[in-house]
Amino acid sequence: MACCYSDDLRRKLLSAYDRGEGTLSQLAARFSVSVGWARKISSQRKRTGQAERIPHRPGRKLRASEETQQQVKAWFRTQPDLTLAEVQVRLLDEAGVPLSIPQIWYLLRRLGLRLKKVAPRRRARQRSQPPAAPRVSRADRFDLTGEADFPGRKRCDHVADWAASALRGWRAHC
Repeated sequence: MACCYSDDLRRKLLSAYDRGEGTLSQLAARFSVSVGWARKISSQRKRTGQAERIPHRPGRKLRASEETQQQVKAWFRTQPDLTLAEVQVRLLDEAGVPLSIPQIWYLLRRLGLRLKKVAPRRRARQRSQPPAAPRVSRADRFDLTGEADFPGRKRCDHVADWAASALRGWRAHC
């Protein structure tokens, strides 16, 4: 994989250009670099004011400023049970920052805030009610022994018959 040129080479090329030792094309040939790279670092220095390489920061840049991020933290300090949709509406109304729900989720993760919500649960059954039927996994449907594999559960004979016939057909081909 290609590596970037050192900052030392960048500084040498740009200082030679500043001293007027040649054009960018001549200096590129002298330092064994491409003309495009020489033009790129020259324009980059004009734009940023520094000769060193700017570190690459991949990914999208956050639209929420530092002030907005502090405001979101304050919202969660005062009302910790905010939902993502409520944060989205507040950001748009109060801060004027339109963010999607996934962007808000990323912002909260970056700020170190967690959405720890307790899901609503079913109420406990009354003593007069019978206990709920236990759940059975899907793999239990294809029990070929013909015995009840769970007490109180009805068997699906058509499924068992189909599976048994498919198994017999498979064994016949082996």
